[in-house]
This record gives sequence, structure tokens and C-alpha cells, in this order.
Amino acid sequence: MNIHEYQAKSLLRSYGAPVADGRVVLKADEAKTAAGELEGPIWVVKAQIHAGGRGKGHFKEPEAGEKGGVRLARSVEEAAEEARKMLGRTLVTHQTGPEGKKVNRVYIEEGAAIARELYLAVLIDRKTSRISFVCSTEGGMDIEEVAASTPEKILSFSVDPATGVQPFHGRRIAFALGLEGAQVKQCVKLVDTLYRLFTEKDAELVEINPLIVTEGGDLRCLDAKMGFDDNALYRHPDIAELRDETEEDPKELEASKYDLNYIALDGDIGCMVNGAGLAMATMDIIKLYGAEPANFLDVGGGATREKVAAAFKIITSDPKVKGILVNIFGGIMRCDIIAEGVVEAVREVGLKVPLVVRLEGTNVEKGKEILDNSGLDVISADNLDDAAKKIVAAVKG
Repeated sequence: MNIHEYQAKSLLRSYGAPVADGRVVLKADEAKTAAGELEGPIWVVKAQIHAGGRGKGHFKEPEAGEKGGVRLARSVEEAAEEARKMLGRTLVTHQTGPEGKKVNRVYIEEGAAIARELYLAVLIDRKTSRISFVCSTEGGMDIEEVAASTPEKILSFSVDPATGVQPFHGRRIAFALGLEGAQVKQCVKLVDTLYRLFTEKDAELVEINPLIVTEGGDLRCLDAKMGFDDNALYRHPDIAELRDETEEDPKELEASKYDLNYIALDGDIGCMVNGAGLAMATMDIIKLYGAEPANFLDVGGGATREKVAAAFKIITSDPKVKGILVNIFGGIMRCDIIAEGVVEAVREVGLKVPLVVRLEGTNVEKGKEILDNSGLDVISADNLDDAAKKIVAAVKG
């Protein structure tokens, strides 16, 4: 689960990390009051969406002006006007795709005199299953380009869980970032703070970009991005309350209500599979035969007929889907339950695209019988390879 910048900074502040004072604004008529509570002479107005690249983004509506989603203002009135231009408009960045995201809130923050921009992040290293720090002297809006073209400018190392973070980790980062004097002590403290926040809140990512050195020589977290482990949210009701459902894909949101593992993708073949490994294999073989999956969907081993029906409806609600592949290997999951769910969903929402079904395992004959007697136009497949060939041919044909 991701949260907004202003929420991330509130968390950082509660842990003692150095952040500027700011106010979140939901309505345009609140902007002037909010800006007036902050010290100038510079105010920064930031669109709040779950996507990076806001500063280089653009709004679809001309009323928002030609500036991006991060704007400087030199008066309370100007800050309020910039907030008014952003609210309710659609911001497009390289991470949102061409459809963009609607800006429902903005964050007005005190400006900072920036001497240097750095990068610092804490994340999970999937190779070592350890918490890792990533830092670079090249912070700011072009960090992705730095990673691609000059990776030697990025330092990454993991922390031994037996010892946890130690002062030498902070010093290592400070020296890599070219910090000196009191800045080294500040960096050691910040690294310890970020590690505590990360572990105590079951985070998946804490990214500070940029981490700045002010003209006064102090460190400050100028921007912040955080993501948390969905499976650990039951332990953190305070974090769960920060969820903004308007920022999430409606299909993924609907899937979460039925405890379905669903992730929307960019392809045109919808997939309904039981088991994460089989789902990955299904997507791979679709790509092997020259097509692209529209989603990852694992209905799990204990799915009910209602849950399967809900999954099928979610797939068909995606306008990009031109064909559907149901691939079930019945172990805990029974093939007849899958068949009943598919039939129920099709009878309710209809079937306007080709449907290929491959069933194998527990109650497979009963499942096939249900589909055969349903009157649906189902293309049967003998195995996964056969299923992939048939759905790709049906969609392309």
C-alpha cells in the first residue's frame, strides 16, 4: 500500500526526521489559509498523487497552466492560486501513463534554500531478503537516468538482521554522499531513524528524493515516498487509515474485497489461474506465443463459486481484454467450483470475447461436464501449451 507525500512526511516528523512544515489542502478555498500558516518567502505547492515525476509532468487541462505538478510561489496569494489550478485537474507523468491521475489534494510546504540534492532510500533486497540502503550524490528528478546511465554513482548495501543498523552504516552513507562535519552526525541519526520506521511499520520502501543539504549546511527530507506490506496492515491500523482508494486501480480495489491476488497489466488476454507459480507460467507462455497478459490473477486454493464469479467479472470489466484464458490445476481448488463460478459470471455479465478453459485435477470431469452443459461458447484445451496457442490464435484471428 502506497501513501501520499504529505502522509509520509508526517510519519517522518513523528520519528524525528528533518522535514519542512507544510499543510495539505483538499479544497481551493482552504489554500490561502493553509499557506498563511507557513513562513515564506518561498512556498512550494505539490500535487499529491501516487506517482513519481510530478515536477516534469503536465496537466491535461489548459486551465492548470503549463507548469508541472510541483510549483514555487512567492506569496500566500500565489500559492493559493497555484493550488486552485491543480485541484481537480489530471496530472500526467511518465509513471501515470497517458491517462494521468486526478489531483484531489495538494501539499503546500515551506520552501528551502538548496545547496545540494542527494538520494537515500531503504527497501527490501529480494536477492538477500535483507533490508538495504541505496544512496547517491545525484538526487533529484533524474535519478532514474542516473541508475540507467551511470550506475557507479549509486551505492547499495544490505544490513545484517542479526545486528540491525549500526552507526558505521550511517557513516558509510555520509562519506559516500560527500558529507562533512556536523552533517555526518545528522546522516547517522537519519539512517537510524529511517531503519526504525521501516522495521516498526513493516514498510517495503522508504525513499527520500531529494535529501537536501540546505545552504545552512543541514540535512532535510525534501520529498518522501513510502510503501507498506499489505499483509502486515492488520498490525498497523494507523497506516491502514492512510489508504487513499481513489489512487488505486478500481479492478484491484474490487479484487481486494474478495481476497483475490489481482494485478492489472497492459496486455489484452485476461488470465484466471489458481496458484501464483502457475499464474506466472501462464503469463510467460502467453508472451512466448506473441501476446501479452492483461492481468495477474490467482484465485487461490480455497476459492468459492462466488469468489470465482467475482474474479471473472473483474477480468471482463477491463476494456483492453480481447480474450480470456482460464487455467486451473485442481489440487485444493476443485475444477467443478471453477466451472460453476465461470458459468455464473458469464450468465450475469455475458461473454463478448473468446474464452479458452484448461482444467486438470480434482473433479476435472465434473467441471468439464458443467461447462459442456452450460451452452457457453467455450474453447477447451488439453494442456497449458494448447491453451496458450488457442487463446492467442483466437484473439489475433
